[in-house]
This record gives sequence, structure tokens and C-alpha cells, in this order.
Amino acid sequence: MDGFQLERDRNNMKRITVFCGSSNGNENSFRLNAEMLGKQLAKQHIGLVYGGAKVGLMGAVADGALKERGEVIGVLPNFLRSKEIAHSGLSELILVESMHERKMHELSDGIIALPGGFGTMEELFEMLTWAQLGLHKKPIGILNVNGFYDPLLTMIGTMVEKGFLKEVNESMLLVSDNIDDLLHQMKNYDPPTVPKWIDPETT
Repeated sequence: MDGFQLERDRNNMKRITVFCGSSNGNENSFRLNAEMLGKQLAKQHIGLVYGGAKVGLMGAVADGALKERGEVIGVLPNFLRSKEIAHSGLSELILVESMHERKMHELSDGIIALPGGFGTMEELFEMLTWAQLGLHKKPIGILNVNGFYDPLLTMIGTMVEKGFLKEVNESMLLVSDNIDDLLHQMKNYDPPTVPKWIDPETT
């Protein structure tokens, strides 16, 4: 898995990486929307790349895509396979040696975050940071199920207000509570061309 800087046609999204929880959360809508996202990706002939597990929202998004005969690629560290959480029905399961090698975005043209915990946040912010630094130009979206990400979006707004983040970088994060709308935003995404570094005299 190499060449994450190699960009494809932004309007020709062949695969999307989904970051999400290995738990279901405590609201039925989380799992429902995960499965719906998987189904919609398959219906639009967009392959799914995800963490390779059969549990939680990860399993739900994979199952949704597989029900519609979509392509589903899982990327799973070997030590998690030994815990028997690997999904057995995938198009392809890629095993890696460590979490650091689990760079699913390298296989895709965009990223979507569903609800999740620390791991989901780490993956989401790594992608945002790399986009801010110009290391990739892929669209990054949040499916904001039941306002799950509202507190995070407020915090990002505070980063802008306090001068730690440019508005143009804030706008790199595409947000919607509707799957079709989010995919539409991603297919029409124009990455910013401004440098990362903030000059206090001009902001």
C-alpha cells in the first residue's frame, strides 16, 4: 500500500475509506446509518475500505455494502485477527503487522467518519492534518448521525475563533447528516490551496 499522494479524479470516486467504531453505541440509529452508508456506497459502485472487523459499526457498514454486492476491502492488524473479530465475507482482507501500517486511506479516494471512539478520532484528525499540510487532497466527510459530532464541530469553530485554525482549513471537513448529500459534497470537493502556516499579522 503506497502512493497516498497519488490523487485520482475527484469526480470519479472508486473507493471510500470509512472510519467508525468497533462498538454499536447506545442508539439504534448509529448502526442503521452505518449499514445504510455501506448499501449506498455499493449502489453507487463505490468500493468500501474499512478496518476489517465484523463487530460494531465496522461490521454494519461492511454488511450493508456486501448485501448490495459491493466491493469491501478490510485492513486488519494481525494481532486483532487473533481475537477472531475479522469479517469472513469480505472481497479482500489485507493483514498488516501493526496499527501504524493500517493506512486504509491509501486505497481510497475519500474518507468518511461515522460515530466512534478514540481510534476513529485519531484516524479522522490524521487525515485532516495531512490534508492541511498538503500531503493529500482527498475529501474528508463526517456523517453526523443524530448530532454525534456537534460538540467536536463546536470545538473546531473555537480553534478558528481563537486563531489556531484558518477558516479555509475548517472548510476541508465536509459535514452532513444525510448520506446522499455528504457523497455529493465529496464528489464536488475542491481542496484549498493555501499554506498551513498562520501569519498572525494577516489573520
